[in-house]
Amino acid sequence: MKTTKPGKQRKRMHQAPLTERYRRFSAPLSPKLKEKRNTNSVPVRTGDTVKIMRGDRKGFEGKVSRVDRKKYRIFVDGATREKVDGTTTLIPIHPSKVMITRLNLDDKWRRKVLERKGAVEKAEMPEEKIVEEEAEAPKKKAKKKRIPRKTTKKSGGT
Repeated sequence: MKTTKPGKQRKRMHQAPLTERYRRFSAPLSPKLKEKRNTNSVPVRTGDTVKIMRGDRKGFEGKVSRVDRKKYRIFVDGATREKVDGTTTLIPIHPSKVMITRLNLDDKWRRKVLERKGAVEKAEMPEEKIVEEEAEAPKKKAKKKRIPRKTTKKSGGT
């Protein structure tokens, strides 16, 4: 179901299951990785190296130490702030505000997904084949005329 209403979009985002949230954790790849992997973005995972592209820590690069799917935030090693009591804490960052510079490929499943994404390349079809496919396309059937049914006493018609 698609909707254009912002309120319903926000509601769906906040009530989304964790499996759906995973797909929303995508971050763009660096130009080198884009060229190598033939894809623009990949969901961020623990162990990926990312570069922060927005905010106070813009330009900072570090490893993703934690991913919080419930709050839609990632935590990067080294991106910390000092609390009032003197302790340091990691800063939560939205995954859309970072760029992945190095992927963590320890997981076989993730490696297979990236290979599958990269294997799909847009091949240009010759114009002759396109013309042949259009000629072979089945023609639409003509609509049948609707014949009015006769009414009977049982159906209530007089």
